[in-house]
Parts: sequence; structure tokens; C-alpha cells
Amino acid sequence: MFNNRATINFLEEDQQFHLNNGLISYIFKLSSDGKLLQLYYGKAIPDKDYSYLIEMHHRPMTTYRQENDLLYSLEHLKQEFPEYGTTDFRHPAISLRQENGSKITDFVYLKHEIFNGKPQLENLPATYFENDSEGKTLVITLKDKVTNVEVELLYTIFSDLPVITRSSRVINKGSQVQFIEEIASLSLDLPDADYDWMQLSGAWGRERAVKERPLQQGIQSIESTRGISSHQHNPFVALKRKNTDETSGVVIGTALVYSGNFLIQAEVDTWDVTRLQVGINPFGFQWQLNPTETFTSPEVVLVYSNCGLNQMSQTFHQLFRKRLARGVWRDKDRPVLINNWEATYFDFDEDKLVSIAEKAHDVGVELFVLDDGWFGERNNDHSGLGDWFVNKTRLPRGIGSLAEKIRSIGLKFGLWFEPEMVNKESKLYKEHPDWMIHTPNRKENHGRNQFVLNFGMQEVVDEIFNQMCSIIDESKLEYIKWDMNRPLTDVYDARLESSQQGEVFHRYVLGVYRLYEMLITKYPNILFESCSSGGGRFDPGMLYYAPQAWTSDDSDAIERLKIQYGTSMLYPISSMGAHVSIVPNHQTNRLTPIETRGNVAFFGAFGYELDLNQLTEKEILVVKKQITFYKKYRSVIHNGIFYRLISPFDCDEQAAWMIVSEDKKTAIVAHYKILNKVNQPYKRLYLQGLHSEFVYQNDDQLYSGSELMNVGFIISDASSGQNNEQNIRPETYDFDSRIWVFTQKED
Repeated sequence: MFNNRATINFLEEDQQFHLNNGLISYIFKLSSDGKLLQLYYGKAIPDKDYSYLIEMHHRPMTTYRQENDLLYSLEHLKQEFPEYGTTDFRHPAISLRQENGSKITDFVYLKHEIFNGKPQLENLPATYFENDSEGKTLVITLKDKVTNVEVELLYTIFSDLPVITRSSRVINKGSQVQFIEEIASLSLDLPDADYDWMQLSGAWGRERAVKERPLQQGIQSIESTRGISSHQHNPFVALKRKNTDETSGVVIGTALVYSGNFLIQAEVDTWDVTRLQVGINPFGFQWQLNPTETFTSPEVVLVYSNCGLNQMSQTFHQLFRKRLARGVWRDKDRPVLINNWEATYFDFDEDKLVSIAEKAHDVGVELFVLDDGWFGERNNDHSGLGDWFVNKTRLPRGIGSLAEKIRSIGLKFGLWFEPEMVNKESKLYKEHPDWMIHTPNRKENHGRNQFVLNFGMQEVVDEIFNQMCSIIDESKLEYIKWDMNRPLTDVYDARLESSQQGEVFHRYVLGVYRLYEMLITKYPNILFESCSSGGGRFDPGMLYYAPQAWTSDDSDAIERLKIQYGTSMLYPISSMGAHVSIVPNHQTNRLTPIETRGNVAFFGAFGYELDLNQLTEKEILVVKKQITFYKKYRSVIHNGIFYRLISPFDCDEQAAWMIVSEDKKTAIVAHYKILNKVNQPYKRLYLQGLHSEFVYQNDDQLYSGSELMNVGFIISDASSGQNNEQNIRPETYDFDSRIWVFTQKED
């Protein structure tokens, strides 16, 4: 996968750093007084002195760094680590409040180190190398001489991908307490503003819709203040040139590997310089940094593509699939699962669950997942959370007995947990009411009749860990669905000083990561799937612990076209939990053919969300065919190269995408008709990513790869004309879909 072609050169004479891997270059230099000035980021260019890119001119109403010098002002220079108030008036990468109340700092170059490999970030998720030949790291140390605070800027360039990662460490080597009020993991100044801003936004049930707008002078941003990355905005932004589409043009993609409050913003000044910044949201944030202490910011992934959005996405997919996800399930085929939630909700007992499992085994399902309602006194959503012991009313013989029966049928067994939450009607709350996040003397606000445990407290994490371990050991779990069904409110921690209340959000996220790490370390063979009312915490940070996530609670196939299409901008297909659910759909009330429900769900971690006993014999035959198809091609689906062909955001009638195996010998193409119409034009689909000289076969037809990509593949159906008995094509209808498999014809 990787070759060691990354280089990081420091040109001593020019005081210039150049990160290069043959795909991209990232260049900046030291000013005469030790500031880091950005020179270039983009397609790889030769090593030389690029100091001429620094333009300094006298401008009216400007402040300058040195007396009697009317040229050197940071207001008009592109920087790597900007600070407010020392001639730059744009938003800073750091804001440090000192004991005397001043926020003025002046971080200048102290030293640097270049080495093979990539260091781990303490207590934070991040991309990784499996060996030091996969890339190089540059660590630049800056120092503020007044406070004696040092900042280490970490740059890692991957050898075989157009990827640079960024993070920073703030180290208090002074004698006074410092307060970090802002810390951006990435600050990148670009020389112009001729970009369109792309984000993934939405709400519960319609997550990660593609939204675009041109950059304008001023600030454009997305953020979360909810304690989770949120349904509303995903921690990802792409800046693309005006002519960029899926297959051509320049685009810069950036994503934050973090699961809490974030801010991504582009500030365009009135000289059209664009400052892109990514990091923890400074809203509600403050970190007390005592002498000798260190604060580490989350990692940012920066991707460059000069071949359009598909190439950007494919880079993220490969990186996240192979060097962010971890563990035994990173490369293994994921099991076909069935989840009982929409089949039973809280209305189940052991016999009903076994009946569902038996039918699931008959059709080829491999994993049975018991969702909400198996624990505590969980008879509705008002009680039980926090009590992770079996609900003997529903399962009188215990969870171990049920797990044994499921395995005797021939299925693996998994359970749903919501470990971060508590109901007031629970044993845990009655014993430890102070473990709930709340503000003293204030009325608590609930979400779904539940409250949030303070995962910033180690004793809370330990208690939930011990409870979960007991259930895991008893049932010998092979899968955990980890849910989180509300944002944080009333955020306060009575154990902390008033000066530390801005730390609570971040401490909470670190506690979630800590529990994940404890469980993964003890149970490395469990497959984790993250969830937050569907897509409320579908972010890169979670993929470090759980290689797949429930993409959305909206399981309607037509709605999922947009949700999965938008999600694919950043996340690999292997990470998207996608299930065939019941109709009428429980979110939209839509009636969608079971064939189309399967054809959408194939492009993800595949499963079912229904009671198979309620299906007709004809539908069961379809299910068997779906599972056979998925098992045959799931390795291609999970590890192949994904191409978006027709966007459901641009066309309300259709959508299309495809996956090509890494060896280009197999391609799976899907086309979805959203609404049927009459007397339509003839249609072709232009495929991508094939080997131009291969001959591909679909049924009895042969095509060259060049032909399929340049001439196109006919997808006209019965609506090209009139639907009647003389039409040679099968009848078509609303919500129709088709899948074609092209395989290389062997000589």
C-alpha cells in the first residue's frame, strides 16, 4: 500500500520547509523574527527557494512589526500559526489568557525535528502508521518568551496519499497558570478566495446533505455546540474551485478527527486571502494549563485533489479504512446482521427473539442483534438506562441463555448499549445522582426522557465498564451497538474549580474515548458499531474505535440515497451501517420495493431491520438472493474504489454510483429511479475507474473498459416510450433500481 517517498526538507539558507511526496507540496518559511509564513500548498512542485511568494507592501492604516519599517505587517502575510494583536487582526490559531488578563502572545521559532513515522496523540484518536516507512513527521517548536509557553506544531505527510495531518501541543514551561481559550489544530492561509465552500449538514433523519456556496469576504463557518459532532453539521469542509466536479478540478478537503464541539471556518479578508481554520470550538471552551502541563489538540486531516471530488473522497476512504479504523475488524468481511428494533421495539420475549433468529438463519443472516429493552427495568424510555444488567421480566433465563440459543441456531450474538446515559428511574441514578451532568440550583433539561452521565469522572467510566464487562462475559458478545441519543445540556462539573468549567465538554469526550479504549483492549474481537440517534456522532473520531456507524435512523431507501451519497464525500462504504427495513417505512411511511431497499443497503455494512417472519414467500426469496449477492461481493464493496456518478442532490429523478475492485477486474454499478415518468429520453451511464484495455462481461454482453467509460452503458428502461404490452423492456415504476456487475472476461 505504501512506498517511502515522503520527504521533508529544511533549506537552511532559505529558512524554508518543504513537505513533498510526489503528489503534493506544502511549503512555508521562517521570517526574520521567527514567524512561520505560508508559501504554497497544492500539487507537488520542485525543491527551490519560493521566498518570492512573500509580498510585503506598504498599505494605509496598517500596523507593523518593527519601528521604522513600513513593509513587514502580519496583517497582509499568510501564516502557519497566526496570533491576534501583533499586527494581525484576523482570527488566531491560539488565544492564551495569562494571569494578568493579557491575551497577547508572540510565538516564534525555537527548534524543529524531522523523523520517519508518526507519533501517537495522547488519549485522542488519530490516523496511524504501521511502520515508519509510511511517511515523515515534522515537529516545529515555537516559544513565547514572556510566558515561557511552548507550542509544538505537528505535520505528518503520508508517502502514498495526498494527505497531511496536523495537530498541536501546548506546553506550559512557565511558572504561572495559563488559560487556553482558542486552539486551532489547523490554520491554513490560501492566496485567494476563488473557491466554493462545501459542507455536509442536515438534522435527525436527513443527515449529511451536500450544501455549497461561494466564499465571500467575511467569515463562513460550521460548528457544533452540542457536545457531539451532531446531526446538524459534520466536521468536514471542502474548498473547491469553481469548475471542479466529481472527476476534474482542484479541491481541498479537511476533516477533524474529534467527536465533540468543533468549529471549521473560512475567513476571507478584504484582500481575498482565505484563512481556513479547524479545531475545537472555542465557544464554551477554556482549558486551565498549569505549569508543566500539556494540552494536545485533535488531529486534522488535509487532503488535496486535482482530479475532482471523487479523488478527494477516495483518498479519505482509503485513509480512514486502512489507517484510522483499527483492530481485527478493519480488514475482515462484516457479517450480515438482523436487528430486532423495528420488528419488536420493547415488545419481545425470548421466544419471539428466537423465532426471528431462526428465520434469519434460514435466509443466510450471520449475526443477531438485540436492541433496546433487554436491561434494568426498561419497559419504556423513561427507565433503565444506567442499569446494565438483564431485564428478568422479559428475559427470565438471563442474557446468557438467550445468547446460547442464538448461537445454537448458528448466528453470532450482539447487544445494544447506551452507556453514556441514565434515567432517573434507575438503580444507578438513585445511588449516584451526582454522576449526572447538571448545573447546581438549576432545573435539568432532558432529551428522550434521559440524562447524560459525567464521563469526565473516572469513577463513572469505571462503573459502566464493569457493568458492561459482566454482560459481555455472560453472553460472550461478538458485536456491540453503542448508541447515544441526545446532546449535552446543563454542562457543569461540581468537582472542578470555576476556572475549569470550560473543560467539561472536552473532558466528556476524552471519557468516551477512554471507555472505548478500555473495552477494545479487553475484548479485541468484538465488532463495535457506533450510533447517535443514527448519524449524530458519525465522525472520524468514532471510526478509530468503531469501524462502522449507524448512518441514520432514517432507513427509507429513497431518503438513504441522499444520506449515503453525502456521507460518501468523506467516509468509506465499509463504515456505513445500511439495512433493509420494513414497509411502510417507519420514518417516511413510504412503500418501497424490497429489491430497491436491498440495492441501496448493499452499499454499506449490510443488514435487516425487520421481522422476516412477516414477509411473503416471494419476499423471502428476494432476501435470500440479496444475502447471496452481498456475501459474494462484500469484499469488493468494502475495499473497492467508490465513484459517485449521478447526484440525487442535482437530480430529483435518479441517482447512480459504482464500486470498482482494486485490481479493476470487477465493477458493481447501481442506478436508482426516484420517480417514474413517461416518454423519457434514452439514457446512458458513463462508468469510471475501469481498466481501459480490459474486456468486461455483463450477462452475455462484452464491453471494453474504454467503451464503458467513454461511450457509456445503456440504462434506458420502459419509460423511454410508453409502458405497454409491446415494450420490450420490463415494466418500471417509482423507486425502481437496477444493479449490474461487470467482470473482466478471462482469455
